[in-house]
Amino acid sequence: MTTATPSTLAELVCFNPACRARFDITEVLYNCPKCGGLIEAGYARLTEDPAALRRKFRDRRASNVPLDASGVWRYRELFPFLNDYAHVVTLREGNTPLLDAPQAAEYGGLKRIAFKHQGYNPTGSFKDNGMTCGVAQARRLGMRRVACVSTGNTSASMAAYAAAAGIEALIFLPHGNISFGKLAQALEYGARTLEVEANFDQILALVRVLAERLGIYLLNSVNPFRIEGQKSIMFELLDQRDWRVPDWVVLPGGNLGNISAFGKGLREAKDAGLIDRLPRLAVIQAEGSAPFYDFVKNGAREFHPVCKPETLATAIRIGDPVSWPKALNEIRATNGEVEKVTEQEIADAKAIIGRCGIGCEPASAATLAGIRKLTAAGVIDPEADVVAVLTGNVLKDPDYIYRYHTGTLEAPGGVKITPTFGNRSIVVPNDPDKIAAMLA
Repeated sequence: MTTATPSTLAELVCFNPACRARFDITEVLYNCPKCGGLIEAGYARLTEDPAALRRKFRDRRASNVPLDASGVWRYRELFPFLNDYAHVVTLREGNTPLLDAPQAAEYGGLKRIAFKHQGYNPTGSFKDNGMTCGVAQARRLGMRRVACVSTGNTSASMAAYAAAAGIEALIFLPHGNISFGKLAQALEYGARTLEVEANFDQILALVRVLAERLGIYLLNSVNPFRIEGQKSIMFELLDQRDWRVPDWVVLPGGNLGNISAFGKGLREAKDAGLIDRLPRLAVIQAEGSAPFYDFVKNGAREFHPVCKPETLATAIRIGDPVSWPKALNEIRATNGEVEKVTEQEIADAKAIIGRCGIGCEPASAATLAGIRKLTAAGVIDPEADVVAVLTGNVLKDPDYIYRYHTGTLEAPGGVKITPTFGNRSIVVPNDPDKIAAMLA
């Protein structure tokens, strides 16, 4: 891989506007040691001509150089934190499609909708966009072990990239609260997996103590370099649209790392002259795990976590999202919206997406469910240009799909979910006459 000239253009910055303390890009920081605020990567303003930069990004699509073939590192001028690209491990992440879905548009109350499907990533979720950057920084720092707390997708991604990098992966997950489709990936990639008898938020606090004590590099979304990689989802989306900005970008919200990354990337693209305006961002949470929705809608002064988050959409079953201050900033910066949806609404929206020939994990379907509510409320205009982000592959949680279509899916608390768009398989005899009669 090509190398970059060592640069002083990148630094770590406290996100807290009252502090904005600055630190060297190689310090291992997740929170500001001065005020406790979140940390982000900061860069000098880009001076390259926007038209030339857009051409460079497009030309790289035809390149076989590994950095250019990556749908993340193709846009590396927009997150220049590395001093040597030899640290990069790429599995050709990104390069995910933008798919039209007329049936989903109609269900959502829109004239048109496009899905940016991150489930086409190497390990089947958007986590790969961020993980390639997080693992690159870990290698740069000489880390031998990386860790994450995960309900599934993060563990699968980190395990794959750590294996490719020759780094030991330690995964902590809530005991009994993970899809086997996701756990199987972590096991297959050789990660050391520990099931803890606690919820996600409790385990994250535990792992942060262990990481500091044992010198392990933490790769949850509190890691600022994960956010840098996830910005590339917006860069690629804009590139696929010839840099035409949609009216809305809608995404599910769990730990709120994605909306933090998307908003930061969009603002930086505007500052670089690549786009002339920002889209409105809408983040959708599951009703049983919606602390950010409650915080924004109630106009609260303090953020109150949900102690026992509940949802079948395990990827967003998080009650104390660490990135909420960044997410709030992006909602305000884009005049965005926050909505919450029920288990029934998620399940039905997921079935509709499937009928478009696309498919996604349950958490992804929160986007379409939220769009349906926002259009019904008059927040999103039916004529609006809307892109919804699908975060994970349809095979991430196959048990959920089977139980929905057979009428055996139950929400937390034992409430039965109605298979409004169910598609139960049929048992038939080994008799061509009877099968032909039935099909006729």
